[in-house]
Amino acid sequence: MPLDEPRIKTTVVGSYPVPDWLVALPSTQALVDATRVVLTTQESAGIDVVCDGELYRFDVNHPETNGMIEYFVARMGGIRSDIHFQEAVSYRARPGMRFRAVPPGVVDGALDSGTLDLPQACERAMSLAGKPLKFTLTGPHMLSKTLIDNHYGSTADLAFAIADVLAEQVRHCNAAVIQVDEANLPGSPEEGGWAAEAMNRVLDAVSGTPAVHLCFGNYGGQTIQQGTWASLMDYLNALHADHVVMECAHRPVEELAVFRDLKPEIGLGLGVVDIKSTVVESAESIARQIERAERLLGEGRVHYIHPDCGFWMLKRSVADAKIRALAAGRDLYEGRQVAQAADD
Repeated sequence: MPLDEPRIKTTVVGSYPVPDWLVALPSTQALVDATRVVLTTQESAGIDVVCDGELYRFDVNHPETNGMIEYFVARMGGIRSDIHFQEAVSYRARPGMRFRAVPPGVVDGALDSGTLDLPQACERAMSLAGKPLKFTLTGPHMLSKTLIDNHYGSTADLAFAIADVLAEQVRHCNAAVIQVDEANLPGSPEEGGWAAEAMNRVLDAVSGTPAVHLCFGNYGGQTIQQGTWASLMDYLNALHADHVVMECAHRPVEELAVFRDLKPEIGLGLGVVDIKSTVVESAESIARQIERAERLLGEGRVHYIHPDCGFWMLKRSVADAKIRALAAGRDLYEGRQVAQAADD
């Protein structure tokens, strides 16, 4: 008799360490092969909703953000990628851009999709996946904050324009889950009002399950943004999302209580794997984190467990072990190991 469907599903946030052989000799076939490896690794480990490792946006020239910015804005119409010297100098003086020396682009005109083609990347990953696929993209708030704007006049209006471009793209993506990532907003909670409006333009275009991931940044294994989840609760509750995918393992334990205020129609994705640490979690430690969350928030409140953020900064051996621990911890908590033994 097959096991029942798990009550809490396992997933990943998105990125995976880029295989050395893809970096050494990149090609379309190598990218397909690497994507197949990433998906198979997750499926074999017991991940329920898999991701392509975000390898579709791999760019050897932009390893600092795993292509999560340049891939999108460099392809949009209305954005210039040739940065003048004075633009670079003024950009480096802006707060919050310590991880960049130059902007990814300058907005000189009205935005459109240009040559951006997310549906093609999504379809390729779906063709290689044996389980439901999550497709990820960077959100309008973060992209707008990294650009120089010479056209729209405000960061909010620029974010709305970016959101409309992204919405046009995801309308043609048929993955089981479409997850939009915002890693800059936790450091600027006062921008949550217009950030939510921009995000919802994207989420409303999703035909599958819409999700939003937020974290406090992951650059070189370091936290980039300062703040708390409590300051973003109004933002979270304004989202047209099925669930949110939150950094929790690297956060203070007592902060988990703020998710009592998350409206019940939005499912909670609980980060239980610390991607800023190379120590591999045990199944027991992950099971305890789920138990603590359900005891505090109520049974059924946690819909997904996952790493805090993407794995791209870690070695593959560490990431793979953490993926296996993630699934094993869920199975231990739900008693699925005992059930599997009885079936065998």
